[in-house]
Parts: sequence; structure tokens; C-alpha cells
Amino acid sequence: MTLKSMTGFARAEGVHGDTSWSWEARSVNGRNLDLRLRLPSGFEALEIRARGLCQEKLSRGNCTINLAVKREGKQTEIRLNEAALAQAHEVADRALRLTKLKAARLDTLLSMRGVVEAVEAEESEEAQAALFHALIAGLANALDQLVAARTSEGHRLERVIEKQLATIESLVERATSAAARQPEAIATRLAEQIARLTDGASVFDPDRLHQEALLLAAKADIQEELDRLRAHVAAANELIGSDQPVGRKLEFLAQEFNREANTLCSKASDIEISRTGLELKTVIDQLREQVQNIE
Repeated sequence: MTLKSMTGFARAEGVHGDTSWSWEARSVNGRNLDLRLRLPSGFEALEIRARGLCQEKLSRGNCTINLAVKREGKQTEIRLNEAALAQAHEVADRALRLTKLKAARLDTLLSMRGVVEAVEAEESEEAQAALFHALIAGLANALDQLVAARTSEGHRLERVIEKQLATIESLVERATSAAARQPEAIATRLAEQIARLTDGASVFDPDRLHQEALLLAAKADIQEELDRLRAHVAAANELIGSDQPVGRKLEFLAQEFNREANTLCSKASDIEISRTGLELKTVIDQLREQVQNIE
């Protein structure tokens, strides 16, 4: 299973009857799924279905979905406002009685404002449902393209992350086999420290000195950190092979990687191990940047 990025862009266009449309879908990193739908006036009824479709296909990211619609040659109807015509006729009759002038002609009455209206033809429920169905199908196409773009970017990120994990694993092995961690080296280093501490002292309890030496060796030991780093590498590789969104879990693991590297550096009593610890921190910081892009 290839990792998916949260970054992508897609566009889908189509035509239904006298209506042409285009969907644009773009997404960037986000902690959750944050959807922003921008629909033209008159298409608000699409929002619930469009939002549900987005939630089916995407799990994380700040996503902006735009719909642009253009309707060509929409038919108009000429309608007679019978109430307005009746009122106009009544007014004309009253004026005729008052003035004894010539009666108003029909074309004069029809030319009065509001008597005859040109209105856009109402769309039937069936026609609107068919248009909405085509628009939702177009959105599904755009979202599929967006998922494909995010998958392609995720494939690139996967190769980068796998390389970083391999580097971490190599550095852990280097720290494990460092000469300063060999028993002989530890014994020599402790002996030198004890010699400095006891220089000029008249009395020292050998048993107490032995206990302190053991405590010092235990505090400087980095075996637990190395073991946990190995376990984190194995867990990260397992997540990469998962068929579920794993971005959050990888972010958590990256934090744990960093915690162990910090502890290793603080315990390091040798230049070689200190340098290895600093290299670990550098690679882990790079890993943290990458996993923030994973869905």
C-alpha cells in the first residue's frame, strides 16, 4: 500500500444539456479533514451530497472544492399577468367615464408595466435532479483525480521516508558497535575517572566506590534507547505497508524517535556516540517534516 500525501490538485469539466460546469479540488496539509465548498447561487442543495462524497474519498487535509456553472441559451416565457390586466382595464374604463375620451386599445393596455412579463422557464424537478446527478458524478471524477495526485505524491514521500528510516537504522547500529561501549573501554574510562576523584584522598571505601562506579555505568548506558529506536524503525516500516491512513501514527513515532535521540545525546560520554546522536537528530528532524505531509 502506497502512502498518500495530503497535497494535490484536480479539475473536472462537463456539459449537461445547456449547462456547462467545472469542478476544481485542491488540498494541503491539515490535522483533520477541513472542507470548504464554494457553490454558485441556486446550487446550495448540492452541498450535503458533495460534502458526503468528499468525506468518503478523503480522510485528512484542508480541502477547497469550487464549482463553476455556465448556462447557455436558457429559454424565456412570455406570461400575461391577468390581475394586472384587469386592473389596467378598470382604470381605463374609469378614465373614459371621467374624460369622455377615446377608449384605450388592447395594445396600450398590454404595454403597461407588469401586464406582460418575460420570465425564465422554470426547470422541472426531473430536469434539476438529472443536472445535479451529472454534477455529483463530475465531482466524483475530480475527487478521484485528486486522490490519484495525492497517491502519486505519497509514493515519492514513501521512498524518501524509507531511505530516512534506513539511515536511522544504520546510525543505531553504528552507535551499538561504538568502541566506547565495549566493556574494556568502559572499565578503562571508569578507572580514569576514579583515579581523578581519589587523587590525594586519604580514605575511600572500596565497596562504596564500586557501587558508585556501577551507578555511573548504568546512567551512561544507552542500550534501552538503541532498542527502542530499533523498535520504532520496525513500527514505522510496518505502518508504511498498511492499507489505512497512517499519517497521525507516523507523526507520533517521529516524536518518539526524537525523544530517544535526545536521551542518547544526553547520556553520550564519548565523541563518537555524540556525533552519531547528532546525526540521528538531523535525520529524525527531516523525517518529522516529511510525515507531516502524509494522510
